[in-house]
Amino acid sequence: PSFGFLFDIDGVLVRGKTPIPAARTAFQKLVNAQGQFLVPVVFVTNAGNCLRQNKAEQLSHLLGVPISQDQVMMSHSPLRMFKRYHEKCVLVSGQGPLLDIAQDLGFCQPITIDTLREKRPLLDAVDHDRRPNELHSQEQLFSLSTVVLFGEPVRWETSLQLIIDVLLTSGYPGNPYGQENYPHIPVLACNMDLMWVAEAQSPRFGHGTFMVCLENIYKKITGKDLKYEALMGKPSRLTYQYAEHLIRAQALQRSWEQPIHTLYAVGGPATLSQEHEIGLGWENELASAAAACCRSVLVCTGVYSPHSEVALEPGDSITDTVFHGHRDFSFDPALVEPDHIVPDVDAAVDLVFQLENFAP
Repeated sequence: PSFGFLFDIDGVLVRGKTPIPAARTAFQKLVNAQGQFLVPVVFVTNAGNCLRQNKAEQLSHLLGVPISQDQVMMSHSPLRMFKRYHEKCVLVSGQGPLLDIAQDLGFCQPITIDTLREKRPLLDAVDHDRRPNELHSQEQLFSLSTVVLFGEPVRWETSLQLIIDVLLTSGYPGNPYGQENYPHIPVLACNMDLMWVAEAQSPRFGHGTFMVCLENIYKKITGKDLKYEALMGKPSRLTYQYAEHLIRAQALQRSWEQPIHTLYAVGGPATLSQEHEIGLGWENELASAAAACCRSVLVCTGVYSPHSEVALEPGDSITDTVFHGHRDFSFDPALVEPDHIVPDVDAAVDLVFQLENFAP
């Protein structure tokens, strides 16, 4: 094959924990009798609350085909390349097995919001029932050098308060805020989705919503913009370059010698987004992108609905659409217009096979 698939998960293969019926049918077309994939496939999810091995096992069960962890790209997967932060003491925010996730990515000294709260109990004061009854003497000083935002946390008020504390004290939470602490310590953020689709009838808050809160609180207090060292997860360019790296690794492992010319991103209308050149150090770790193009195939089982008021047919003008992307991405209508629109993932696989003249 001279092409590969990048599959979104939420709203494309599953809704919450329920598989979309067309997904199993589609994947029977993508594997041979031995369960080996006929083309390189990577699952690209903006989820960040579990290890990729767990996500691979979950997908294998839901889709009825064997999927390895090397085929799964979580929103945080590119952090493996940010080696200059791996030895540092980092604050990690999100939910799920955060320490396991951070250590699997290479971080040696991760500290969770809960651990920070235990070390600095006076800082978490919004919930009166969680305030300490006794005032403990402060422990010895410790410093955090980086903040890593994996995904939306459970208790937003605690995470917002403590992350702001870390940023306004240059990594010494508990100290007084200082005006000189700008630019603040590095922030690495995964998954900018404002909303996502689960079992509910309407989309739910995503990590992007949490980031909107954090950015606005920081600016309201300081008058300055919160800066990101890197933003990853769809639709960032970094994510698609890393996904292409995984596609090429699969082709190499299978000894497929034909170069991969086209990637088909099946899911939302996002292709490669134009962003500020943030955190360029990782580019040295990847070969330059060699795929001729990345084409988007939009399915109608997720956030997008063909019955929405705003038309999203290829070529239609959508300049009046509300932009739900992250603050640091420029809004280019051409980038959110899909190359193809199909009813579901099964139709997407059929379409790509037809376009590529590929007969399994």
